[in-house]
Amino acid sequence: MSAVLHAHNIDDLRRMARSRLPRGLFEFVDRGAEDEVSLRGNAEAYARLAFRTRVMRDVSSRSIASRLFGRDVAMPAAIAPTGATGLMWFDGEVAAARAARAAGIPYTLSTASITPLETIAERAGGDLWFQLYAWPRLELSEEIVLRAKAAGYRVLMLTADSPVPSNREYNKRNAFTVPLKLSARNIADVLAHPRWFLDVMGRSVLSGGVPEFANLPAEFRTDLRGKGSRSLMPQNTPVTPEVMRRMRELWPGPLLVKGVLSPEDARLAADCGMDGIVVSNHGGRNLDAALASVEALPRIVDAVRGRLTVLVDGGIRRGSDIVKALALGANGVLLGRAPLWGTAVAGEAGTKHALDLLAAEMARVMAQVGVANVEELGRELLCLRGEGLREALEGETS
Repeated sequence: MSAVLHAHNIDDLRRMARSRLPRGLFEFVDRGAEDEVSLRGNAEAYARLAFRTRVMRDVSSRSIASRLFGRDVAMPAAIAPTGATGLMWFDGEVAAARAARAAGIPYTLSTASITPLETIAERAGGDLWFQLYAWPRLELSEEIVLRAKAAGYRVLMLTADSPVPSNREYNKRNAFTVPLKLSARNIADVLAHPRWFLDVMGRSVLSGGVPEFANLPAEFRTDLRGKGSRSLMPQNTPVTPEVMRRMRELWPGPLLVKGVLSPEDARLAADCGMDGIVVSNHGGRNLDAALASVEALPRIVDAVRGRLTVLVDGGIRRGSDIVKALALGANGVLLGRAPLWGTAVAGEAGTKHALDLLAAEMARVMAQVGVANVEELGRELLCLRGEGLREALEGETS
């Protein structure tokens, strides 16, 4: 824990994680698709937003608390589903879920996680959400949904933006694939990071064998070597209205669709009985020409007119980014890479430190903007950088 205290922001944690992790694993988390235009675009979109601060207000007492799907949260955020968590730290998914619980926010477990969903519920608890990929044989998806329901997961999240595999060329260069393909490059990469190898792979092997994807259907379940699978990984199927309505029949709690970038899809989700959406371009990891999530957010918020809870992810590295997203109309955010770097550095303590950093930044920015609680945030507090000068100059010439 002492090392993680030297991390004063999320970028510090990222640098620490880069030093600790093998390059192939670090880049699997850190990078985007193809030329990484969308990856950069997510962060650049937040940077273009500036605050019109209000200073003549009493902000001596403030709160960043909110509610998501009928439950109080310490800040309007949840940890996003990230499939590599169990490789970042031994029992990484348990560690991250425990940190989320301690921070007072939900944790979302990925279908592609290492730890069985039942184990997370038993060992971590808290407000648990589960992310699901839909497959052409819908009964395979239903099998996992029923497992999550029985284990006490409260929210189900359908990922809709992955109908085909994305083009992540760096994974091929690093030979970071499943099954793992050994090469001189990735063997040297792992040997150069002995602490990670012993702490994660060594402990995993000693405790139960090579890590496997424990939440896939039985016929597709495999470890990192590809051992155990009787078939190839099933191709995702589009999350159509039929799929959404079927999942609505199966799932009694809040149901979300992740990967929405158009107002039309947002309205369709509401028509199919969804309770919420995640405005997302998959962190820039799928379609490299996709619109930045936060750029898509305002039109979607206006289109649904309160019919859905609207979350957004992608590019969030500071508490100020969270405040900007809320001011644009989001009800909350999903945090992906930011807490994952904390997990990679120090497990549960590192994840909690990342969340604490974001919460502290958020509370500080709200005071500097001039609001005492998240309900006071609105678009009038934001403008695009340069907009004020343009307005002034246009006013002089009109």
